[in-house]
Amino acid sequence: MATSQKETAVFAGGCFWCTEAIFKSLRGVESVMPGYTGGTLKNPTYDDVATGRTGHAESIKIEFDPKIISYEDLLTVFFNTCDPTTLNQQGNDIGTEYRSAIFFTSPEQEMAARDVIRELTESNAYDKPIVTEVVPFGEFFPAEDYHRDYYKLNQAQPYCQLVIAPKLEKFQKKFADLLATHQPQ
Repeated sequence: MATSQKETAVFAGGCFWCTEAIFKSLRGVESVMPGYTGGTLKNPTYDDVATGRTGHAESIKIEFDPKIISYEDLLTVFFNTCDPTTLNQQGNDIGTEYRSAIFFTSPEQEMAARDVIRELTESNAYDKPIVTEVVPFGEFFPAEDYHRDYYKLNQAQPYCQLVIAPKLEKFQKKFADLLATHQPQ
C-alpha cells in the first residue's frame, strides 16, 4: 500500500497555543509542532524569543496530507483565525514574535499565499490592509515540551478558558466541514 506524500506548512498567527489547537483539529493534518522561525538566533528558547530581539515568530509547523486537506484550505483557516491586519500583534499579544506570517516551503505555496492575499484585498475582506508577511521558510526550532499540546493539557488555565476556548469554538462552528472526526495526538 502506497503512503501519501506529506507536505509542510508553516504559519505564525500569534500565540502558538491557539494556533496549535486550531490546526490540530483539522482532518488531513497529521502533526502540528509549535516552535520558532524567522529569526537569527540558533536554538532560541521561549525566553529568548519573548524579548523580541531574536526576530523569531511563535509559529506552527504543520505536516498534512494534501489529498485530504489542501494548502489553500489551510490558508483559509489561517486568515480566518488570526488578524492579518495588525503589525506585530494578535489581540493582547504584542511584539514581533506575534506577527502574522506565512513561511512558504515551495514556489507553489508562495503563489497560493499571495493569491489569497490579493483576493482578500480585492474583495475588501478587511477594513485595513493585510500586513501578513509571505517569506521563505528557513530553520524551525521546536518549542519547549511544556508548550506542546498546551490547550489540551491545560484547559482549566484562565488563558485557555478566556482566549483559546472561545476562539476554538468559533472556529469549529465556521469550519465544521474541515474538522477531523478524531484529534491527532
